Amino acid sequence: MCGIVIETRGGAIEKIRAAGCAADPRRTAGILRNREHYIRFHNTKALRIEQAWLSFPALEALLQQGLSGDVLRNWLVANVPGLGWKESSHFLRNIGYRDLAILDRHILRNLHAHGVIRRIPASLTPKRYLSIEQAFRRFARRLKIPMDELDLLFWSRETGEILK
Repeated sequence: MCGIVIETRGGAIEKIRAAGCAADPRRTAGILRNREHYIRFHNTKALRIEQAWLSFPALEALLQQGLSGDVLRNWLVANVPGLGWKESSHFLRNIGYRDLAILDRHILRNLHAHGVIRRIPASLTPKRYLSIEQAFRRFARRLKIPMDELDLLFWSRETGEILK
């Protein structure tokens, strides 16, 4: 669960897991503060890791109910501090949910280039995120390509990598 809250350098997530300290923000902050994998705002991120860890039993119960990705994403955004629309979509896609957009700058650039959106927004409010996601979904259906596969194509075209 920790990996969905923060991105780390130098194996910090593995060290947090190995130390068993996801629920101990002081110990987690110590790992994140270490020069080997220094992360800005390590105290805040350590608290968010703890909060995500503590919310995991409730999430696990929801996952077992077979709820839709949209319902689960709404729950994550509302109940896991620091986890927004993009990160929640990313987590759910990583565990097998489909038809959720991960609207990062690479995807937004491609949506703009293909005329799906008129401009690349400076920020993504929840309403704007969902509106762009819906436009992306319609575009993908028109092309007869699942949205998550088109997302991967756009991302790989921008970055030169396919990680999945």
